[in-house]
Amino acid sequence: NLTIFNSTTGVDVQTACDSFIWIDGNTYTESNTTATDTLVNAAGCDSIVTLDLTILNSTSGVDVQTACGSYTWIDGNTYTESNTTATDTLVNAAGCDSVVTLDLTINPVYNDTAIIYACGSYHWNELETTFQSSTVVTYTFDTELNCDSVVTLDLTLLTSFSGLDVQTACDSFTWI
Repeated sequence: NLTIFNSTTGVDVQTACDSFIWIDGNTYTESNTTATDTLVNAAGCDSIVTLDLTILNSTSGVDVQTACGSYTWIDGNTYTESNTTATDTLVNAAGCDSVVTLDLTINPVYNDTAIIYACGSYHWNELETTFQSSTVVTYTFDTELNCDSVVTLDLTLLTSFSGLDVQTACDSFTWI
């Protein structure tokens, strides 16, 4: 009374990013179609498994950006200072992690207000204009780094007075 059990063979198809640890305990970092391992099947016979492994590669890169004042990056954060350390992990076309490092230069934006009190009139060099009355004027200009900047003139013109001060005194008089 003889029972013959059959051994079996099979292919283990795997896809991984960068590395893969297979049932044989080895770590594979490159695609492989030749690795085999022997297991015992349900009938108690040897079963030979061949690995069909495709290794996909993750990527990394640097995102170089220049902005005026602030910059909102792909990580959703708004940066107001230059930054070369921020990173974000995305999925590349192969489906593997892609680490992107930000290389950000923030150029300054100026937003100043000049509060001026003057008598009679005032000449503002930014606009090459002489003002004869109180006013608030905003001037937008590009810096040497091509960033819009704003200067506001808040001008109050005071009225000059002249007059004659008639005084009468005996012996001495101290005037203003």
